[in-house]
Amino acid sequence: MPEQEIFKTINCKQQMIIFYHFLTTLILVIFFPVIYLLKQKDNLRGLFALNLPYFRNCKTARIWVHALSVGEVLSAIPLLESLKCKYPSREIVLSVKTITGLEIAKNQLKTKVDYIVQMPLDFWWFIRKVIKNINPGIFLLIETDIWPGLITTLRKLGVKTILVNGRISPKTGQAYKRWKSLIKWVFEPFQLFLMQTNIDKYRMINGGILPEKLKVTGNIKFDKKWKNLENKDRDKLIRLFNLRNKKIWVAGSTHYPEEKIIFQVFIELIKEFSDLSLIICPREQSRFNEVFYIAGELGLNIAKKTELVRVGDFNTKNIQADKHKYNVFLLDTLGELAQVYDLAHIAFVGGSIAPRGGHNLLEPGFFGVPVVFGPYMYNFSDMAKKIIEYGGGRKVKDKSELFHVMLELLRQEGERQKMGKMAKEFVLQNQGALNKVMKFIEPFIDRC
Repeated sequence: MPEQEIFKTINCKQQMIIFYHFLTTLILVIFFPVIYLLKQKDNLRGLFALNLPYFRNCKTARIWVHALSVGEVLSAIPLLESLKCKYPSREIVLSVKTITGLEIAKNQLKTKVDYIVQMPLDFWWFIRKVIKNINPGIFLLIETDIWPGLITTLRKLGVKTILVNGRISPKTGQAYKRWKSLIKWVFEPFQLFLMQTNIDKYRMINGGILPEKLKVTGNIKFDKKWKNLENKDRDKLIRLFNLRNKKIWVAGSTHYPEEKIIFQVFIELIKEFSDLSLIICPREQSRFNEVFYIAGELGLNIAKKTELVRVGDFNTKNIQADKHKYNVFLLDTLGELAQVYDLAHIAFVGGSIAPRGGHNLLEPGFFGVPVVFGPYMYNFSDMAKKIIEYGGGRKVKDKSELFHVMLELLRQEGERQKMGKMAKEFVLQNQGALNKVMKFIEPFIDRC
């Protein structure tokens, strides 16, 4: 490339980042009164880099891992465990964008990382403050959540940036292709892109990313070490939900309007299977009460898990005393869905009848539970295709199909057990992505 063209390209990139910072600064100024009021709220202070933890003096640069929300935090667990094992003397920082994701991280990852922080807004002053405090040598981004201000600032400071477990939905892939020039600029600072599948790789190439920067490593979610419930914990949950000698359907990570569909199917199923119980867990914590009232409006006897475990409340005492009346239970807690999947005879994974792209099929699969899901699994399309091929999962297109598949599996215990066995086999046979990821990132960590 001629020297003149090189300088022209560099100048264009500089102009784009200057314009980006100008735009974010302008937005901050315009909304300053609102932001000032919001920063008084504890759960939002992290967005303005106002509640960073105290970082001890550290002789070596830290390893910084970032996860957007709950799904990405759960994806990061195998990687964080492996990093801690490989580099016990290096301090690890996990940043999370959403409040719910932050709560999951604090509940499950206290012993696996040295610091947990909320990622601030992508405004230059907030970003520089958090980078200065963390003092990273490498930045590992899990799956998604790419901010130009953060990425370009890291590059200026010499911090290597790698995308780990990358996935690109069909809609995002189309947007990347349409805005190819902009996407090339945003992703240019990355040293490496470790993608889940070849499809994700080709969507990035269509977005203008150099093929030599792209590697297919598989999905590190397969490498998470789930633990089966110990007998005492299993008995405790069975007593809590009054599930002794019951068939158990667990519907996890549900979205609107899936809960109503599930409840309506359940009402039809219990006409034949009076011993069927349903445990439902909405994806969003803010919808717990909404889902509770939907069940009540349909005439279902529903109890919240938190009410079952509390002591001293008059209504809670009534629930404990009349627990046999309830056959629907709302899991209104965070980080416990995997444990509950271990109780299930059949699982439904949400965000799949509602067009949200689906959620992780691996948790129920690992516990040997047949997995049912809807047609909208575009965020996990490869995973959904493979679990069907293994015979461990079934796809349904609507409420009617969900009812008939549930009816079939409840009637045929042998088929149910066979599906569960193949679901577990699917998970075990697809492990190994973590070793590939570590092989690629270790040279960068060793040099920082």
